[in-house]
Amino acid sequence: MIFNPSPVLPDVIIVQPDVHADKRGYFMETYHQKEFAAGGIDRAFVQDNQSMSARGTLRGLHYQLQRPQGKLVRLVHGEVYDVSVDIRRSSPNFGRWFGIRLSAENKTAVYVPPDFAHGFCVLSERAEFFYKCTDFYAPELERAIRWDDPDLAIAWPINDPVLSEKDAAAPYLRNADLPQ
Repeated sequence: MIFNPSPVLPDVIIVQPDVHADKRGYFMETYHQKEFAAGGIDRAFVQDNQSMSARGTLRGLHYQLQRPQGKLVRLVHGEVYDVSVDIRRSSPNFGRWFGIRLSAENKTAVYVPPDFAHGFCVLSERAEFFYKCTDFYAPELERAIRWDDPDLAIAWPINDPVLSEKDAAAPYLRNADLPQ
């Protein structure tokens, strides 16, 4: 596997698996604790999640207070534009974002560290998204930042996304309840 810090947010790590393909199909390891630790991701993962979303859906930008989740994300079907935002007030990269296309075809994964907001929009007819998380989901601690925050100026590849009520009502970063 190849582990590279993203060009904008070095704490966000892009993971390129070794894919062994032939006429039958392919095989790849998606997680190997020792290789991940050597690649800079030395975290215990405690929960796996999978979601399916239709074209034009935008989920995010989500994070948790007090018990932040690091997330290792990848696609098992379809294509998304995936975004990580540094929301650590003490960080020199506070408010900066990194976006990348993830697809079942390119097999790229991204590690989003704790105390980063995360979201994605679906570019294919449907997308199945897989997450490994470093802490358990706690709905009472979940927060969101508005997807179209002008201070973030994220270059989403869609203009009129399908949003949940919660995401549509999310505050801008400057008004958000952020981790300490």
